[in-house]
Parts: sequence; C-alpha cells; structure tokens
Amino acid sequence: MPLSRAQRPLYEIKANLFKGLAHPFRIRILELLSAAPEVSVASLQQETELEASHLSQHLAVLRRHHLVISERRGSHVYYRLADRRTAELLAVARELLIGILSAENDLLGDAEDLPALPGAPSEPVESPSAEPASTGAGA
Repeated sequence: MPLSRAQRPLYEIKANLFKGLAHPFRIRILELLSAAPEVSVASLQQETELEASHLSQHLAVLRRHHLVISERRGSHVYYRLADRRTAELLAVARELLIGILSAENDLLGDAEDLPALPGAPSEPVESPSAEPASTGAGA
C-alpha cells in the first residue's frame, strides 16, 4: 500500500515537485506566468508556440503539482502561479545556473591559457566533416 503524502519523507515530496518542473516548456510557462499576474491560454500558446494539445498537457502537469491555478472567464481560460514563491524559485535557479556557467567559462578560459602539448597541432583541429588527415609516420 503506497504511503500517503503526509507519510512520505519530505525529500520524496520535493523530488516529485521537481519532476513537475522537469521540462523546458513547463519552465518557460512558469517564467511567463512569473512576469504577469495572469496569462491567457491563447497568450501562452502564442509565446511557447506549442500545439494546443501539448500546452494543455504541460498545464495539466503544472496543475497536478499545485504550481498553477486556472480560471475560466467566458470562453477564455487564464492561468496564474499558485504561489508567488515559484517565481522566486525560478530566479534562484537562474542565479545558480549563471554562477555554474560562469565558473565553467572561467575553467575554459584557464584551459586556453595552458601551454601547448608537445606534438599537438598549433591550429584548431578541423571538424570530422573536413577532408581526412593524411596518415603519416608520426602517429
């Protein structure tokens, strides 16, 4: 018998939340919703360029994980974040990623400053689509 939400460890519940976030289009939808009090489905579809059925599936996942709330007004459906702290979570994730990418970029810069290895080509190696290199005796 599966454990109820109250009986599961918090880290399992947290992991489930991150599963709900684990798609680039769902992140994009949440970013769009973070930038406005509410957004219509038509606007979300235009901004994401998703087919209506795919957008609907992503919105359903976000609703199931309690990340968004929808409201129908006439023939239009509007979405908003269920909790504004989701916008803060996205902002912190962006800062974290910028820091990681910056550190990786610094490492790449450091690697470019290393002295060349003996016997290594002085010019950048051409891509595999270039003409095959001759096989000389130096190999």
